Amino acid sequence: MTEIIEMGKISSRGQVAIPSDIRNKLKLHEGSKVLFFLENDTLLMKKVEAETFAEITRPLREAAKKAGLKESDVPGIIHRYRQKR
Repeated sequence: MTEIIEMGKISSRGQVAIPSDIRNKLKLHEGSKVLFFLENDTLLMKKVEAETFAEITRPLREAAKKAGLKESDVPGIIHRYRQKR
């Protein structure tokens, strides 16, 4: 990724405007989510890509289908697993 260095300014309300070059590069729009991480005097901001529950669980559903598992098998598997613990 191309390095972009820009200077920002904090408003009286504690808001920071993200420079337009950076907003455009990251495709950040009104309502986009960002994550802030603070360590010592370094603040990192990362774009958060929202995924639906279906998108997150798709690999699990595909693996279950490949293994021949059905939704009705799940309670029994959970019960057997809990008994082993």
